[in-house]
Amino acid sequence: MSTLDATKAELALLILYLNKAEARDKICRAIQYGSKYLSNGEPGTAQNVDKTTSSARKVFRLLKFVNDLHALISPPPKGTPLPLILLGKSKNALLSTFLLLDQVVWAGRTGIYKNKERAELIGRISLFCWMGSSVCSSVIELAELGRLSASTKKLEKDLKQTDKYQNEEYKNKLKQSNDRFLALVKASMDIVVAVGLLQLAPKKVTPRVTGGFGFVTSLISCYQLLPSPPKAKTP
Repeated sequence: MSTLDATKAELALLILYLNKAEARDKICRAIQYGSKYLSNGEPGTAQNVDKTTSSARKVFRLLKFVNDLHALISPPPKGTPLPLILLGKSKNALLSTFLLLDQVVWAGRTGIYKNKERAELIGRISLFCWMGSSVCSSVIELAELGRLSASTKKLEKDLKQTDKYQNEEYKNKLKQSNDRFLALVKASMDIVVAVGLLQLAPKKVTPRVTGGFGFVTSLISCYQLLPSPPKAKTP
């Protein structure tokens, strides 16, 4: 493949990535929380960027609650333990509620919804829902990592006489473990972000801490949304 062909392929992947509303939302989220980190709650340009980007992101999330509502009523994967099913459904319900209430917050900021006090209260309730969904996600990822670890160890015993790193099933389990661990880190850090936004521990979780954690989780989300590069064709 020539340099020009490689560049065209990379640009095609970038276009595919940027065409996703979710990807643009997470890029804006990184800008939002990066600005929050820089401003540390002090008035100025960085705080203005934080506030305007936060409002702009709400447009990307219009009707997004339908995704988790669909997941809520969909049957779980076969073989999933009941506690994990309940946690998963709770996560979907909380996240869907957060996204739905977030539309009311957006309506309040634009002036469509006139009751500012109620809009602020709904905003806090929505953030508690988001924090709850992050807690559920953390527990789910931790439990799934435990299940993966047990099945991986069992597979390692079966592959004692062979090179396990050449086994596709083993490599898939390693990739799943890495993905699950990254999701666990993100969900755990998002709990801290929610605590900061709700100002539940203002002395410890300052705007700078909230911004820093939010920026990192935004980068993780951007990475998770990256499209897989096309596989090289065998001659």
